[in-house]
Amino acid sequence: MHRALAQPVSRLAVSATLSCWLTGKSGWLAQVKKTVAAEPREKEPVTVLNFKSLREQVYEYIRDEMYAGNILPSTTLNLSQISDHLGISKTPLRDALIRMEVEGFVTIMPRRGVMVNVLTLQDVKDFYQIIGALEAEAVKAVFHLFNDHHTATLRRLNTEMRAAILADDFQRYYTLNSSFHDHFVLLSDNKTTHQILMPLKQRLYDFQRRPYVKEWELRNTQEHDLFIDAIEEGGVAEAVRILRDVHWSFPVQEKFIRAFHQREAEKSLQESRDAQSV
Repeated sequence: MHRALAQPVSRLAVSATLSCWLTGKSGWLAQVKKTVAAEPREKEPVTVLNFKSLREQVYEYIRDEMYAGNILPSTTLNLSQISDHLGISKTPLRDALIRMEVEGFVTIMPRRGVMVNVLTLQDVKDFYQIIGALEAEAVKAVFHLFNDHHTATLRRLNTEMRAAILADDFQRYYTLNSSFHDHFVLLSDNKTTHQILMPLKQRLYDFQRRPYVKEWELRNTQEHDLFIDAIEEGGVAEAVRILRDVHWSFPVQEKFIRAFHQREAEKSLQESRDAQSV
């Protein structure tokens, strides 16, 4: 039987059929199909498939917990508690933690547990040097690809970043800032650069929740403006200089980095003490 005719036929459908038959018009079957098809039907359930491996899902869960401040630096992870909470065995959990150790988020200590690494000032200094060098090389490699569309997108993202800062919405600021840098880095087909940059930037921002230094973030958007100006003027050397020797320069940004790091260290220490007292 045709699928449309297998549906319950309403009075409206019967009326249309009789009307066609009584008036002797042909094509009454098509009329029934059309009328029934037009009637609302119950929606069939949609199954959303998650194609990510269990290891990837566990990895993202732990990362999200770190960013939310539920897992703090210098703490030891309770693997049994995490596996019970997620309803999984410890195998995918260990696999996810091995990846996190490679990326520098944790340290696996045999027979002693897994410790969440503290982001030190030396780490920040090293990361800035590496990120600045890689992003500068990426800009040189793709500079010939820049057009009005790219610069307009960078301007828009930077404007939205300023609005997020003024609204004290650091989560949105971080997302927009990542999109700003990804917009030109991902123009490069160097996948190794992408793989190196991603975990370094994630480590820089994962524990940088709040409080953050508004003056510093506003200054970053000013540096973005200078970077975009250089692109529009065709000055690849100037664009590279601003990015590497200003924006990602530890000496240039050191005052703000130290202020931020001190605030975050004090906040994390207080949170650890509060957690232990509960």
